[in-house]
Amino acid sequence: MTRGGRDKDRQEPAERRCIVTGDVQPKAGLVRFVVSPEGQVFPDLAEKLPGRGMWVTADRDTIAKAVKKGLFSRAAKAQVTASENLADMVETGLARRVVDLISLTRKSGRAVAGFEKVKGWLADGKAKVLLQASDGSERGKGKLWTPEGGRWFGCLTSSELGLAFGRDSVIHGALGAGGLSNRVVEEAAKLSGLRKNDGGTSAGKDAKSA
Repeated sequence: MTRGGRDKDRQEPAERRCIVTGDVQPKAGLVRFVVSPEGQVFPDLAEKLPGRGMWVTADRDTIAKAVKKGLFSRAAKAQVTASENLADMVETGLARRVVDLISLTRKSGRAVAGFEKVKGWLADGKAKVLLQASDGSERGKGKLWTPEGGRWFGCLTSSELGLAFGRDSVIHGALGAGGLSNRVVEEAAKLSGLRKNDGGTSAGKDAKSA
């Protein structure tokens, strides 16, 4: 309940309309933008900044189209300024959020890194999310597989994964169920849309469309 006595679920609808495509979809697949007092458009990745939110599908081309076509001004019903590098700003922010979330998951004991440890978690059914560096060897990555009923992401570089696990470089990582894993999945899916990485459910031995 909020301080005003209202149920939070009723206060915050779970879906929003993309100002570019017009599609209504869950917030998990969208990026929120707000306008500063100076009329500048900024991404609100934490979805906590004040002001009327403008929502765009988490996709590089879609965000770029919103900027090019002046769709933020139309949505704000006022003349606003959106940087040509807005998609890059979103990508950088999302990458930072994914790295931080994986780091917190590791500190809670729900994440491992390294080929053998990850393979062990996969074999034991402990892994729910497989993370593999985008710049890692395809041959090495192909020896692991997507957890049954889980997810695979290849949207981080080896150095970014390394940062998340407190190492110089990491190629393979895995997250267990619970904790912050669901938030990692949500943010990594958005980052995949910005980096055009496959964020689906197939990888390694199971790859059909990846």
